[in-house]
Amino acid sequence: MEKTQLAAVLSHLPDKPGVYLMKDANAQVIYVGKAINLKNRVRSYFQESRNHTPKVRVMVEQIITLETIITGTEMEALILESNLIKKHRPKYNIRLRDDKQYPYLRIDVQDAFSRVTIARQIKKDGARYFGPYTSSGAVYETLRLLKKIFPLRTCKRNIGEDRGRPCLNYHIKRCLAPCDRQVDEAAYRQMIREICLFLEGRQDKLMKKLRAKMLDASDRMAFEQAAKIRDQIQAIEKVIEKQNINIPAADDQDALGLARNHAGTCVQVFLVRSGKLIGREHFLLAGEEGAADREVLTGFIKQYYARAAFIPKEILLPLEIDEPDLIAAWLTERRGTKVHLQIPKRGVKRELVNMATENAREVLDGQTAQLQQQEAHSLGAVAELQQYLQLTKPPYRIECFDNSNIQGADAVSSMVVFEGGKPKKEDYRRYKIKTVQGANDFATMQEVVHRRYKDGKPPLPDLIIIDGGKGQLHAAREVLHGLNLAHIPTYGLAKEFELLFREEDPAPIALPRHSTALFLVQRIRDEAHRFAITYHRQLRRKRNLASLLDEIPGVGAKRRKALYEHFDTIDKIKRAPAEDLAKVPGISPALAAEIVAQLNKSD
Repeated sequence: MEKTQLAAVLSHLPDKPGVYLMKDANAQVIYVGKAINLKNRVRSYFQESRNHTPKVRVMVEQIITLETIITGTEMEALILESNLIKKHRPKYNIRLRDDKQYPYLRIDVQDAFSRVTIARQIKKDGARYFGPYTSSGAVYETLRLLKKIFPLRTCKRNIGEDRGRPCLNYHIKRCLAPCDRQVDEAAYRQMIREICLFLEGRQDKLMKKLRAKMLDASDRMAFEQAAKIRDQIQAIEKVIEKQNINIPAADDQDALGLARNHAGTCVQVFLVRSGKLIGREHFLLAGEEGAADREVLTGFIKQYYARAAFIPKEILLPLEIDEPDLIAAWLTERRGTKVHLQIPKRGVKRELVNMATENAREVLDGQTAQLQQQEAHSLGAVAELQQYLQLTKPPYRIECFDNSNIQGADAVSSMVVFEGGKPKKEDYRRYKIKTVQGANDFATMQEVVHRRYKDGKPPLPDLIIIDGGKGQLHAAREVLHGLNLAHIPTYGLAKEFELLFREEDPAPIALPRHSTALFLVQRIRDEAHRFAITYHRQLRRKRNLASLLDEIPGVGAKRRKALYEHFDTIDKIKRAPAEDLAKVPGISPALAAEIVAQLNKSD
């Protein structure tokens, strides 16, 4: 869409609440925003204003097209905005860095003998979720602690299935063996309720219940049972000892701290439950450059609490945020009872916010020091490589090529790029070989090098590495000479002894063992190999699955085409459940079930 067409769109914007998606020339969503009045808000970006930040001015220059979605209320727009940011990860939105699906602990409370499992997203399935945890290590550590304190079921055995005897976990007091009918449903459900109390941070309430159970068991002279409960109490007391901050108020609270420096932004969340500090999580943010602190904190709150399994009654903030009333109303709707946003000025709550801020600063300082160390190491390796290869300038940009095929089938090549000693994955390229038949690595390398450099478009590399030794080096250099790019230093890397060869020089270069230059070359080579192998496996798997689809009775050319048009790729067909396959025209429920069965056999 040209700028004149964009102007036409701007003139017909709706005068209603909703969400807007701004896109660049590649139709990539670069910003998602919400507005109570789409017409006024979106037009404001394109009006001359000295109030626009440099970030907004740069973003507006890249906008080629935009899309609006009307919502019924501003609250609906807020929710939709959060979902779209999570989906598209726009370049100019404030978002959680490395925003993967953070793990949760899941308990299916509807199951009489539930297990505690790890989930990557919250579903409306009636289960209880606890989290999110910022690392898999933290969630696994919590799970290990639960197994140590509570004898919960960990196996996937069917309850009531006759196995003859319980497993080892029962004999070492780590499981109540519901699969062998060693515990009744009511007792197991009671333990699950205790686990939920523990994960909620209600240890005081849990301890009260356990002490009552211990005394009851002792009165009944069930001393072995009383001893087990005593051990549980002692284990929980050790956990409570670590929660050495006691907040006078008994309300549930989250305290947020914000820290920023030249290297990035960190938000620390302190989790206070029933007056006890039960945990803390930190989050690094992206897309926050040039944004004010209140805008950064607002963006974090929207994303974090959109996925949080629990919303506390009170959220303590270090500073003002945008639209506090709207966000408080949204959080209240999610929690079901009133949520208060508060900026404490003094007292214990202020100390808690200050402590969260200080912890955020420490995390950020540690990240900064680590990045600086990595930067120094990477640039040091580049400088070493320049020295050992006697290059006229440091090889800041290095491109490496590798081939992959099995007896000539599904031949592919990869090109990986390192800049400043670090991978630049957005510049990686993979090539499906078009002109070479059979296994001919030399011709394959020539095709790929020609396709990469035929247009001579920048950025050109400072160094080219060909994985494969003298023969493939010679093939690549022929192409470079023909393209008038022979001035680019090019080396062949022999696989066996990791020797570097250059054109018209019979003596190889052996980089010193344990040198950072050698480690850099090895890393580049391994990355090129991994990237090529991954692509080759994808093509081979796709071909095998496509062949398998052809062999399923009842799936002819017409139905196969319908499946591809509906799902786009064979991988999506393979992952689809039978009920989704049955929605495709011409695919009956019985045929859908057969497709699922046949494709699952290929695993």
